[in-house]
Amino acid sequence: MSSADLPEASDVPEQFRIRQAKRERLLAEGRDPYPVEVPRTHTLAEVRAAHADLEPDQATGQQVGIAGRVVFARNSGKLCFATLQEGDGTQLQAMISLAEVGQESIDAWKADVDLGDIVFVHGEVISSRRGELSVLADSWQIVSKALRPLPVAHKEMSEESRVRQRYVDLIVRPEARTIARQRVAVVRALRSALERRGFLEVETPMLQTLAGGATARPFVTHSNALDADLYLRIAPELFLKRALVGGFEKVFELNRNFRNEGADSTHSPEFAMLETYQAYGTYDDSARVTREVIQEVADEALGTRNVLLADGSTYDLDGEWASVEMYPSLSRALGEEITPETPADRLWAIADQLGVEVARDRGYGHGKLVEELWEHTVGDTLWAPTFVRDFPVETTPLTRAHRSIPGVTEKWDLYVRKFELATGYSELIDPVVQRRRFEDQARAAAAGDDEAMLLDEDFLAALEYGMPPTTGTGMGLDRLLMALTGLSIRETVLFPIVRRHGG
Repeated sequence: MSSADLPEASDVPEQFRIRQAKRERLLAEGRDPYPVEVPRTHTLAEVRAAHADLEPDQATGQQVGIAGRVVFARNSGKLCFATLQEGDGTQLQAMISLAEVGQESIDAWKADVDLGDIVFVHGEVISSRRGELSVLADSWQIVSKALRPLPVAHKEMSEESRVRQRYVDLIVRPEARTIARQRVAVVRALRSALERRGFLEVETPMLQTLAGGATARPFVTHSNALDADLYLRIAPELFLKRALVGGFEKVFELNRNFRNEGADSTHSPEFAMLETYQAYGTYDDSARVTREVIQEVADEALGTRNVLLADGSTYDLDGEWASVEMYPSLSRALGEEITPETPADRLWAIADQLGVEVARDRGYGHGKLVEELWEHTVGDTLWAPTFVRDFPVETTPLTRAHRSIPGVTEKWDLYVRKFELATGYSELIDPVVQRRRFEDQARAAAAGDDEAMLLDEDFLAALEYGMPPTTGTGMGLDRLLMALTGLSIRETVLFPIVRRHGG
């Protein structure tokens, strides 16, 4: 980066100008503050592990080359101390002694090194008189000169700052590093749990000619090569079902979905989703597998099924989970029987009485109103893991009608801490009924419902070749992290979408 690439001097804080001047001076002196490589021999963690039992004021005779970010520094006349930190948060003290490096080198350390710089230190592993494991330097160099200072140590970053500058958050806050690594562990555990059960991981298109598999508003783009609009997928469902038609019996995909909708503490326009499909299973089977998988993930990734929240409260993922049915639980909450035959006019009246805000210009009917009322009266009360079963037909166009209860479908949603974590179906496999459901969705779209599904002729053609009885599930990875950690969705995503400054 040249000086011309940097902001005008009048636009930057004093610290930036001072550090930039140091950078320029180092370059002028022929000391590259951004070398291509350094002879690192050990990580800080490896040094700590090898000498964990070293007594105070001892020398090991072992020479090491280490590197890390300076997060604390204390300089005196003949001895300088620095705490170095590497990516996982491991810290180790470096000591720069006049007796070891000479006057010129210790003066350069004092003049050139700032908090936040990444430095390389070569020297002997020792313990200080106070018992602090250290590397006593015989040489050192700057590996990456930081032009921006780290946040003030005693002042906590705001949530907005943490999200916008996650790279800084990861440097200064151990919790940020922990959740980033927990996410990796959860993904690994999910894959392992499904593979143990014989599921095969497959990949399906991100760009689709029709947005299907869920009721949601899609992002639209245009392909110049095809001269056609394409959609970022809202769900992989219809392609995964095509795989079952083709003969796969257990498949899953863990990947990104995109929905052009609101962003809040439980929703993000871009999110990671796990979908699974199992031939010859029902929604009872997928509920059991979902519970078992989540419990196994908690065991493997967190080491406990008892989730501790920020406010000190806990909830338990162990054992069997509760189950309620949508219509009966809504009836109990309202003190009035609600059935699949309850007129939409009556549901609108109840919504008005309760102050439930439902858009009247989007063509919503009975099913959507039932779900909105249920969410308001029952969903907001569910804390411990609870399966909510048997949904309105109108809002579940890809789901099989219930085998014994008229007017509902074999669908469950899993609620934890008042939010939906996962959903599961006994899948609709009759192509004639599926076409009829798609046509109902098309009429809803014409009436103003911009979340209604489009009719997918190729998917219907696939069903017409015959698909075995199947159960399917969908679970948001970000929400699973929320359930396991008690954090908001933006805290569980390494780099969430944020509005541009000035935008």
